[in-house]
Parts: sequence; structure tokens; C-alpha cells
Amino acid sequence: MGKNPVVEKRVDFKIVTLVYHSLSGMAPSYLAADCQLSSEEGRRQLRSADSMTCVIRRTYSNFGDRRFTAASPKLWNSLPASLSIGYEQFKWLLMTYLFGH
Repeated sequence: MGKNPVVEKRVDFKIVTLVYHSLSGMAPSYLAADCQLSSEEGRRQLRSADSMTCVIRRTYSNFGDRRFTAASPKLWNSLPASLSIGYEQFKWLLMTYLFGH
């Protein structure tokens, strides 16, 4: 059975929306703990610290790659920087970006 691209994009939409809520402080703490910006990580100050990139946790299996802690930062970091705006505009632009409408 093949993968349905529309279903995959809807799942991606939901995941990225949860990341947005987590980074904005509107999500439960258990989700917000899984989404950290690279600027908040506290290691070195890199040029990427000015951007809204998330820290991607290392996993050791395909199953681990599908967890929220690994999949959500990868999806978030793959989005264009122009999507870092207010939530309603973000949601509309995200739908346009993912679904091409």
C-alpha cells in the first residue's frame, strides 16, 4: 500500500503547528520541552542563533526518527524563514507552502 501525500502533508501541518505553539509558549510543557531553539541551547553562539532553528536530537533508529522530539525540529528547520510571523498568518502561509493552494 502506497503512502498518501495529502495525509503526510496534513500530519506535517499538525506537527509544525505544535512546534509553533511550543516556541510561542502556548503549548503544554511536555511538548515545549521537546522544542528548543538553537539560540537557547546554551552551547556556543553561532550565526544560526539569530534564526529560528530548532535543535535536532540525535536518534539511533528509524523508530526514533519518527518521534516528536526528532521529527518536529527537522520539519520546522526545513520551512522557509518567511513563516516566522503571527499565528494566523503562519497557519495560512504554512497551508499554502505545504498544500500549494
